[in-house]
Amino acid sequence: MADKNGKESCYVVCIDASGLEASLEKHKIYSAVRDEEALASGELRVIDESGESYLYSAERFVFIDVPVEVGKSMTADV
Repeated sequence: MADKNGKESCYVVCIDASGLEASLEKHKIYSAVRDEEALASGELRVIDESGESYLYSAERFVFIDVPVEVGKSMTADV
């Protein structure tokens, strides 16, 4: 699914928010923007609590599949 800028998005669950609780919430589902360069560096571009995309350590997240309806709902407000 693409975001409003046409970039391919995916979904992740935060499994480690330690030290970043103002930006991330453990066990929350986040939209992530596919960024192969960031992934090659061990980072993931995630749309966090601020509504902006930032790079975080990929080790803090697990990729998940969500039903189409959930994905549409999550990107409707973006």
